Amino acid sequence: MEPALTRSAEANRRLHSLIPGGAHTYAKGDDQYPEGMAPVISHGRGAHVWDIDGNEYIEYGSGLRSVSLGHAHPRVIEAVRRELVRGANFVRPSYREIEAAERFLATVPTAEMVKFAKNGSDVTTAAVRLARAATGRTLVAVCQDHPFFSTDDWFIGTTPMTAGIPPRTSELTVKFPYGNLAATEEVLRGRDVACVILEAATHTDPPPGYLAGLRDLAHRYGTLLVFDEMITGFRWSEAGAQGLYGVRPDLSTFGKALGNGFAVSALAGRRDVMEQGGLRDSRERVFLLSTTHGAETHALAAAMAVMETYVEEGISARLHALGNRLADGVRAAAEGIGVGEHLLVRGRASNLVFVTLDENLRPSQPYRTLFLRQLIAGGVLGPSFVVSSALSDEDIDRTIDVVANACVVYRKALDAGDRSAWLDGRPVKPVFRQYA
Repeated sequence: MEPALTRSAEANRRLHSLIPGGAHTYAKGDDQYPEGMAPVISHGRGAHVWDIDGNEYIEYGSGLRSVSLGHAHPRVIEAVRRELVRGANFVRPSYREIEAAERFLATVPTAEMVKFAKNGSDVTTAAVRLARAATGRTLVAVCQDHPFFSTDDWFIGTTPMTAGIPPRTSELTVKFPYGNLAATEEVLRGRDVACVILEAATHTDPPPGYLAGLRDLAHRYGTLLVFDEMITGFRWSEAGAQGLYGVRPDLSTFGKALGNGFAVSALAGRRDVMEQGGLRDSRERVFLLSTTHGAETHALAAAMAVMETYVEEGISARLHALGNRLADGVRAAAEGIGVGEHLLVRGRASNLVFVTLDENLRPSQPYRTLFLRQLIAGGVLGPSFVVSSALSDEDIDRTIDVVANACVVYRKALDAGDRSAWLDGRPVKPVFRQYA
């Protein structure tokens, strides 16, 4: 039975009248959910959330992968509470900045310096600016197979949503394919590329030797290597993908899981590069990161609590165990109902996504809509299957049961050759599109 969402529907109307897009992140927009089934959240605890209509859901992809310990994690909340009564922001650095930096560099030992900010776009753009200054070059090479790096012009200008961005800005960004060193060398050869930026891994592990080969290739052409660890940071290992795969980038960026929902991100990297954004260097200064709220004490306290929890409680390993249990169950359910070729689970166990394919085994937004509708009706809010460590075995088992019921409907739609009867409205839409 579909949940009653009367209050959520009215709240969505109010959101759109007040906030462009109806949300502060496009990936949270109601266009990403089946029509009439975009709940507005009241609160969350652990791996569960409640909407303003009183419906309870098991939640996946919490906070777009940022809440990896579960909502209102006691250790994080207590660390934040202690700081709030001491003041959040001062005219000079607080001692928490030293402690947070030391904790981060101990957790991610491949980095030598770190600077904190509030969101991922801040630090990826800072990495690009720093790489340009350090190399004296202007071009940036982004991995064409990875979906998102920044809200800033240098990246958004390469997507279908180019309104408001001068074309000459986009001309300063070039693309290279993941896993293909020869093709990447063609991009670098004869061009003044300041840096190559990519996620070290996404749905599969990198080909053997690829990341080390990419680092060597970049350095051969005088280019810096930047890892975007927004997703891989902590989920792959406490030291991120660079720690897991043993490859040290020149610069790297972290966020999402770092704060367990609190706003904190980090630019980290080689001391000789990072120092150009400081006060102790003889080179021309780089206006690197200067954020009024970048070092709020409660956010840094949250980050320290997260890092301590990951290391002391083996959270990365738990995320992988939970993800494996979920992936195995979903695949078994899909196979058992005859849609194993149409509902695919992909990704590292700590960062699972699902793919919905149509009758011709092509990616399908209508079938994604059908599947999401059945999940929500079953009490699972899951635009992905990205787990948090707060999930219980019972949560996983319940999710698998809901997926099995959704697969029955999926099979019926495939057999009928017409999924429209199960959509009840427009399909969900991709985030990057030129028009509404």
